[in-house]
Amino acid sequence: MQTTTRVAVIGGGVVGCSVLYHLTKLGWSDVMLLERSELTSGSTWHAAGGFHTLNGDTNMAALQGYTIRLYKELEEITGLSCGLHHVGGVTLADNRDRFDMLLAERAKHRFMGLETEIVGPEEIAKIAPITNLDGIIGALYDPLDGHLDPSGTTHAYAKAARMGGATIETHCMVKETNQRPDGTWDVVTDKGTVHAEHVVNAGGLWAREVGAMAGIYVPLHPMEHQYIVTDDIAQIYERDREHPHVMDPAGESYLRQEGRGLCIGFYEQPCKPWAVDGTPWSFGHELLPDDFDKISESIEFAYKRFPVLAEAGVKSVIHGPFTFAPDGNPLVGPVPGVRNYWSACGVMAGFSQGGGVGLTLAQWMIEGAPDRDVMAMDVARFGDWIGPGYTRPKVIENYQKRFSVSYPNEELPAARPNRTTPMYDIFSDMGAVWGQQYGLEVVNYFAQGEEPRYETPSFRRSNAFAATAREVKSVREAVGINEVHNFGKYRVSGPGARAWLDRIMAGRIPAPGRLSLTPMLSPCGRLIGDFTVSCLGDESFQLTASYGAQAFHMRWFLQHQENGVTIENISDNLNGFQIAGPRARDLLTACTRDDAAALRFMDVRRMTVGMTDCLVQRVSYTGDLGYEIYCDPMAQRQLWSTLIAAGQDHGITPFGMRAMMSLRLDKFFGSWMAEYSPDYTPGETGLDRFISFGKEIDFIGRQAAEAERETGPSRRLAAFVVAAEDADVNGYEPIWLDGSVQGFCTSGGYSHHAGKSVALGFLPADHIAEGLEVEIEILGAMRKARLVTTPLFDADGARMRG
Repeated sequence: MQTTTRVAVIGGGVVGCSVLYHLTKLGWSDVMLLERSELTSGSTWHAAGGFHTLNGDTNMAALQGYTIRLYKELEEITGLSCGLHHVGGVTLADNRDRFDMLLAERAKHRFMGLETEIVGPEEIAKIAPITNLDGIIGALYDPLDGHLDPSGTTHAYAKAARMGGATIETHCMVKETNQRPDGTWDVVTDKGTVHAEHVVNAGGLWAREVGAMAGIYVPLHPMEHQYIVTDDIAQIYERDREHPHVMDPAGESYLRQEGRGLCIGFYEQPCKPWAVDGTPWSFGHELLPDDFDKISESIEFAYKRFPVLAEAGVKSVIHGPFTFAPDGNPLVGPVPGVRNYWSACGVMAGFSQGGGVGLTLAQWMIEGAPDRDVMAMDVARFGDWIGPGYTRPKVIENYQKRFSVSYPNEELPAARPNRTTPMYDIFSDMGAVWGQQYGLEVVNYFAQGEEPRYETPSFRRSNAFAATAREVKSVREAVGINEVHNFGKYRVSGPGARAWLDRIMAGRIPAPGRLSLTPMLSPCGRLIGDFTVSCLGDESFQLTASYGAQAFHMRWFLQHQENGVTIENISDNLNGFQIAGPRARDLLTACTRDDAAALRFMDVRRMTVGMTDCLVQRVSYTGDLGYEIYCDPMAQRQLWSTLIAAGQDHGITPFGMRAMMSLRLDKFFGSWMAEYSPDYTPGETGLDRFISFGKEIDFIGRQAAEAERETGPSRRLAAFVVAAEDADVNGYEPIWLDGSVQGFCTSGGYSHHAGKSVALGFLPADHIAEGLEVEIEILGAMRKARLVTTPLFDADGARMRG
């Protein structure tokens, strides 16, 4: 066995083999895979082998499309068969909400170039004739759906990797992974030690155990999953073509043809986590004992939906474990805080996603970044606060909701509340209706009187509409107060802090007592951050950005850290409130002996507010006159008492994130991971206005940003007023112009201040002009929309800046 390699991939399932192949495809041949048994010995060998493109995240759907298209290429490269069956598939809808979800997905597919279509009951009867259509409204048909041979496909990846120079060592048990001071790794196996520059954890069912060898907690858990293969069924084997897949969300089942019979699997509600205390190393090609009790209700429902099943005998039962992350998406990328250690775990849908996962990780390792936004599966989307006690209930919840309707405003209840601030009980007593971000409880709105204490999930305007309107009105007419806990906050200090920030950030780094807005760019000029930088002193700065991107941003900071610079994540060590509205200055003046009126727009200053030492910034995401007031969390309740008492004379009203997201639409302010993400550039989004092209520093991404400045972007972000009815834009709705899809929405909603539905989205740059008429497809309906360039509130910035 060779004893040195550039990359050691641990795990020989479909994901590990895909990573190995893609590393060779992109040019690294000195790579090896270590497998404790035979290839496919984990979840891969007993997988049902289905594949599909349907995914709520458009980038994940695109990577699934890449995976499916890759199989023919693998067959051509290796001469091996993947056992491909492109039979197409339908996802059924038996109620309005399910159908709305399919309409929303079909709309996304238009600008993605996926040829799906909405079909009615008559068409479903022709496509999938064994289906009982009682109660069925319609379905989404995807011609790319199909299934394959799991073992054959995995071996095709492996052969293609070997052809590219990779080495595969089977029956090689990894015992330890020990990092050397230079960041490389000693991978200790029962055949000897391999010295590797990089380690990839593709351990599948054993990913937790492999991660623990390096002191890493991998947030995933295996779940028991069961599917049944029937005896021969005449209605199947007498057909002149293979029966397509049928996904029946109401019955929590998926069905496809298997030989002359059928295969049907279930995501049942009484599900069971497996190997709670760790996956046994001895587990391999075994199956779990049959458990018909937990799927009895699912089987009963399936007999009604597919009556032929009731007459068919059972040929075999496949009951085995699969791993899931808390949100059901893979865990991919460089593990934060650990040098040269990469994750390729939690890939539950390995034959839909494995190719895309392998490509993404190979691009990340070789080119420095993937070619698209992969935050939905970035291992850094979970912070160091996560542990088994949180992971397991979230994984169970995700399994149970695998085929449930996914609403844009839905707040899932498992493992909550988990992380709270000192204001949690006070806000709860005031009628707070909670959401969560990055494990932290965040107020969505405050219910008063008869307003609902639960926001009903919906694709349309929810029952929180009136409460949100009330809060928006209070901010625009008086003063609103909102907690600032859901900002990521960082302290950068030291003699090299300013020079380091000048290199990391594309924008201007402010003078002491001032703050600035700046994008942070990847080397290829794409957005990886949208920051406020506050200069507290010559060698001391505070950064604020999205709370949910903490691990993502800290990973980047630490990868580029230099001598003389200290970087601290203080997101949970600094809290406070935002006050905003025309009476915000009056309120602050009433609470401090400092000169609040002297605080200019974009100033930052230490002030004593009531009894509390605070850092006050004059800036507000509401687009109104406003202040962010930061303090020690231990003093937060005292600060609240001061502000709320003084605010009674000024019409103070607490407001939540639903109102915040409506208020920002008045000014066309973008949001992280909607308008601003690694998919987009500063020129496309308008953030180029915050780039300091005049500074002499060669900031990261400068060359790409200057090239874009020279040529101009091909598309630009624009705002639209939409003639909506009871449903507004959520994101990824196609924008129609001149009879074709020429753009897509990034986010939207209802501006309660302006009384208008607003959408933000991309169009070709040469089409953007005030008053341009377009149509936006919302839940299958074409809604007229007009491009607007003047903000709907405080158009000249007089109130915000005055």
